[in-house]
Amino acid sequence: MKKNSKFAGFYLGLIFFLMYLPIGVVVVFSFNESKLPVRFTGFSTQWYEKLFHNSAMLEALCNSLILGVLSCLISAVIGTLGAVGLSRIHWKTKGVMEYISILPLMTPEIILGMVLMAFFYMLNLPFGMLTLLIGHTIFCVPYILMEVKARLAGMDPALEEAARDLGASPFRAFQDITLPLIMPAVLSGSLLAFAMSMDDVVISIFINGPKVSTLPIKVYTQLKTGVTPEINALCTIMLGVTLIALVLYFLVRRIGKKNRME
Repeated sequence: MKKNSKFAGFYLGLIFFLMYLPIGVVVVFSFNESKLPVRFTGFSTQWYEKLFHNSAMLEALCNSLILGVLSCLISAVIGTLGAVGLSRIHWKTKGVMEYISILPLMTPEIILGMVLMAFFYMLNLPFGMLTLLIGHTIFCVPYILMEVKARLAGMDPALEEAARDLGASPFRAFQDITLPLIMPAVLSGSLLAFAMSMDDVVISIFINGPKVSTLPIKVYTQLKTGVTPEINALCTIMLGVTLIALVLYFLVRRIGKKNRME
């Protein structure tokens, strides 16, 4: 189809309509007065009220938030140091190490979950928040590492070398020069990793304990016994949080690009 074709806008609009129609239906029925999600009978916010009075669901939400924040913090440290280390080595095996660093993203989640379950069982590690934290950190690190590595590839190494020539130690040069320049990449990668951590259900099922439940697992188990409008309300709230995270992600990237141009 030609770029200026009069059907281009219609074609693009049709694709977006089909993509986001199911999401729109979920949002609309989260305000439905009826319990049956087949016909809209009237506007009501009762399902949001019942959701906020559901202690089990709120506990699962808190577990997911704590897990996402902790895994992103640990992943930010590991991913940033790993990207800096990869950018400064000149070994012949550097390309292989870069591929290995993103291997958790290339491995199917069900395979990674089974491997982690077997590994934790071999170590006699009790399944719970600790195993979830380790598992989420493993697949969150590559997101931050790739973002920081891409930022370092476009950064002039003469900036840090100038700081070293002026008497700064390697740590001081990294703290005052390199870290502020790569911080937008660290933040954008952390936001993306947080969204993936909040969304994960396959890996979490394999390494979850009987006393800890994350929000995706809670929703998945409730879907087996029947969908209630509370799930629609929860999905709407999660959609709003995800959109906010995406907006922050693109704003951070835009600020990073603007700083690089300056």
